[in-house]
Amino acid sequence: MDKLKKYLDAHSSDELHPSEIANLLKDLNEKDFDEAISLIPKEIIADVALELPDRYFEDVVESFTPKELADSVAELESDDQTDFIQELEEVDHDIATEVFNQLHIDDQTDILHLKQYDEDEAGAYMQTEVYTANLHHTVHDVIKEFAKLRKQDELENVNYLFVVDEKNILRYGIGLDNLLVFDFEKTLQENIEENPEKYKPIVGHNHDKIDDIVQKFQEYDLASMPIVDYNGALLGRITSDDIYDIINEQATDQMYNLAGVNDDAEEDDDLIKAGKARAIWLAVNLVTAILASLVIGMFEGTIQSIVALAILMPIVASMGGNAGTQSLTVVVRQLALGDIAKHDAYRTIKKEVILSLANGLFFAIIMGIIAAVWFDTGMLGVVIGLSMIINLLSAGFFGSMVPLLLKRLDIDPAIGSTVILTTVTDVVGFLSFLGLATLILL
Repeated sequence: MDKLKKYLDAHSSDELHPSEIANLLKDLNEKDFDEAISLIPKEIIADVALELPDRYFEDVVESFTPKELADSVAELESDDQTDFIQELEEVDHDIATEVFNQLHIDDQTDILHLKQYDEDEAGAYMQTEVYTANLHHTVHDVIKEFAKLRKQDELENVNYLFVVDEKNILRYGIGLDNLLVFDFEKTLQENIEENPEKYKPIVGHNHDKIDDIVQKFQEYDLASMPIVDYNGALLGRITSDDIYDIINEQATDQMYNLAGVNDDAEEDDDLIKAGKARAIWLAVNLVTAILASLVIGMFEGTIQSIVALAILMPIVASMGGNAGTQSLTVVVRQLALGDIAKHDAYRTIKKEVILSLANGLFFAIIMGIIAAVWFDTGMLGVVIGLSMIINLLSAGFFGSMVPLLLKRLDIDPAIGSTVILTTVTDVVGFLSFLGLATLILL
């Protein structure tokens, strides 16, 4: 609490940063949190609420009246306004409606427009506030207008001028650094005509997949991207700060999916909801574990005859599982980053199989020697060595093939991959080890 008070006292309202306030709030206990919320300037409370984890959102909005929330939401940019209203609808639809109705008609129009897009479309992430000028405007007038808007805090994070024609069709994009070296007395059209190709913007369409937009930002190192409809009319822009958030969310989703948990459920304080989400994959895993046990049961007589097999079995399965997880993680991440093209499936599988085979041969020799010396049975070393080669080879193949196949079927490659891979490596590991032992040692 004291840290928050010191921060608020040391900064003017214009200098306060919502993310810093959010970090200070997260360190407080429940009692101090409720008290601290009342200290935050009301005009930035909506921004602070969006910076906090979802579980804090309800506590924040319950501390203010709909009028106070509406005044704060009015200070946000259109994309953040939409996010706030949608989160508020999940908490209390009636309050969300009341807050929405108290917003300016222009804000309401922007929110309704952005809400119509699916969550995986570029339009859902754009903001409608853009800095535009017409081709016939002089550079002097453009800079003068820009300075005026900045002084009035009408624009934020602007480093790009979008040039449109009379029908609002996007024609060019000019970085502000380039704008400063133009001839101020000439029109934008006259300046651009000297090198028109230089100012052709990289654009996204409002119904493009957001994953494609993220890849363009990374490929071209963009700070912002204009979003147009399929007629070329300028609708808004997506900025790099939104892209960073999307990348973080995608990385989190991948980690959770690989672990068999659900991002939305884990962010919720509802233990029952989180427990159900985890239980689904645990149930699937139980079925696959039973399948592996059935394979072991097929060789019950072999295990009873050679007790050493029971000691060595976990080693074969564990090595296969770890090798498969390495391949799986690499391929899933490369797919997410767009590093694997559609025609790259064969190259990717080949690489992972070769790496797994090489490691299989190396560790098969080591483990074969250890097993032979440990149990004083040379052929036991041969059995476990061959089994490890087979299992690591299959781990590399399926660890790369499964996510590629799921991607081909338009399914998130991270979902279910781990369970499928564990099943394969366990079954192949036990089947090859115990099967070879039955053939060679008995």
